[in-house]
Amino acid sequence: MLSIIYSWFISHGIKIICILIAVYLTKHFGGVFIGKVIKKSIKKTYRIKDGKAQEKREKTLTKVFSSVLGIMAWVMAILMILSEFGIDIGPLLAGAGIAGIAFGFGAQHMVRDFLAGLFIILEDQYRIGDVICLDGTCGGVEEINLRKTILRDLDGIQHTIPNGEIKKASNLSKGFSRINLNIGIAYKENLERVIKVLNKVGKEMAKDPKWKEDITKTPQVLGVNDFADSAVIIKILGETKPLRQWDATRELRKRIKIAFDKEEIEIPFPQMSIWPRGKWDKH
Repeated sequence: MLSIIYSWFISHGIKIICILIAVYLTKHFGGVFIGKVIKKSIKKTYRIKDGKAQEKREKTLTKVFSSVLGIMAWVMAILMILSEFGIDIGPLLAGAGIAGIAFGFGAQHMVRDFLAGLFIILEDQYRIGDVICLDGTCGGVEEINLRKTILRDLDGIQHTIPNGEIKKASNLSKGFSRINLNIGIAYKENLERVIKVLNKVGKEMAKDPKWKEDITKTPQVLGVNDFADSAVIIKILGETKPLRQWDATRELRKRIKIAFDKEEIEIPFPQMSIWPRGKWDKH
């Protein structure tokens, strides 16, 4: 009995161990090789010279292609191991082909997800680390592969979205981000004076050492945006590095409030006139 086991191990067991070692080495060194190739190609072809954007793109592509390589390596290893156990893999391959056709007809949604995921990755629509909205669901991209995209919103809720169901993808952090702020002032205020104060606040913030690296275009008044019921609405626009627009907008609001208090500029609130009933009774 021991001689039979020993003989089988020498002729087949060592080969199986070598196959498993080859899978491990393929996944490890293949992943390293894929990472280096992707990094080198992105540096040559990436249009926007943004280190963080390039890093996110590299991370996304490396993870996807490394996963594909791992799946292919394990499929090949399993077939080779079955062959070492004396199982004829010819009928298995033929059966897999027929099953694949049947599976393709029965899993059209999965095929659609894979094709959509492929185009999302190749077209660089979004990457791991971006903040996006997918058909109204918004959050940071935690994971993306050929089948699905996983988002995490501000409440910590994780959303898993099949790529084939995505109709519209809005990337809030690609290339640059924008400060888009509406400020309401009382109708009695001098518009020219208010605009000067707002532009001064924007310039001071853009020069602040804490913010000058994040703000790429100084927040300035675009003009009068609307005449509301209780206020004149002034539009302010500026540009920041990706993902920094929310912090910059919050800081700008704080500075505007401090400046308005100092300059005694009124930020109005909704008002309502109430007439005593007796006044109407006299008529």
